[in-house]
Amino acid sequence: MSKLQSPARFWLVAVSAVAIIAFGAYLSLTNGMFDMSVAEVVKTLLRIGESSREHDLVIFTFRLPRIVLAILVGFALGMAGSVIQGVMRNGLADPGILGINAGAGMAVVLFMFFFQGTIKSTGWSAVMMMPMFGLIGGLLATMLIYMFARQQGRLDPQRFILVGIAISSGFGAITMYVSLKMNPNDFEMATVWLAGSIYSANWKFVSTMLPWLILIPPVLWWRARTLDLLQLGEYNATGLGVPVEREKNVLLACSIGLVSASVAVSGSVGFVGLIAPHIARRLVGLKHRSIVPVSGLIGAAMVVVGDFIGKTVFAPAELAVGIVISVIGVPYFVYLLIRSRS
Repeated sequence: MSKLQSPARFWLVAVSAVAIIAFGAYLSLTNGMFDMSVAEVVKTLLRIGESSREHDLVIFTFRLPRIVLAILVGFALGMAGSVIQGVMRNGLADPGILGINAGAGMAVVLFMFFFQGTIKSTGWSAVMMMPMFGLIGGLLATMLIYMFARQQGRLDPQRFILVGIAISSGFGAITMYVSLKMNPNDFEMATVWLAGSIYSANWKFVSTMLPWLILIPPVLWWRARTLDLLQLGEYNATGLGVPVEREKNVLLACSIGLVSASVAVSGSVGFVGLIAPHIARRLVGLKHRSIVPVSGLIGAAMVVVGDFIGKTVFAPAELAVGIVISVIGVPYFVYLLIRSRS
């Protein structure tokens, strides 16, 4: 067994990623427009001594749900990216190019255009309307991709990606047209959301993400060996007894569920699903039972650290986490293209 695929290597990388997430969470809790000391944070979290209303508000209403949501979104996108790349056998495949982000974005912009300002309630229904529209848009894009990507009853990976790009372009055009018809305030909000932002995170958003993170990752990890066999080619995998079409459908459906849930609460945070799996493969080898969870942890670390950078480096203004990650992701994507050609 090679060093890169040893269990010790896997645990070292996993613990290191968790440490980075914890350090990013610590920085986000203690720094911002209202700085807090470590002692104040610990006392507030553990309810030691007399609690301060300001500290409770800052930590439990603003910072902690934002950190938790960043972890969940990054973990979901990282895992989904590793599975999609495994199913497509294409290291340049990314959840964003499948049209899910574009479908969710179009649905949310349509919601803002037709309903924004008309819902006065502050209950669950009002808070969750935008994520619900985002999820519906992501699922609509998925249905269209499956409809046009199937050929003779089989899901062709190359056709799947091409159809995703086409649908993404179409939904993007609709989004741009509707955005130009919006009033300035709604247009600004839509632009921030489409860039990928978790600035409006709250515990209700977190609670909508948790079921997806509880149910889907164990299924993906359990089927990780199937991803290893798919790397041999579909015909070879079929010869080894793998029901290829059924497994591809299950794996892609789970991945699309994670991506749709993430986009619904955070907007289009791109490149996490592209970069995290590549880093994971370099660190832990080629076995997907190691790649899938490590990709999730690396994705979580990317979003937590990226969100901290976006809200502190440019303070008092905030930069969406999607923009921060794209600054890193675009050059890395170009590097991958050059490397794949060589």
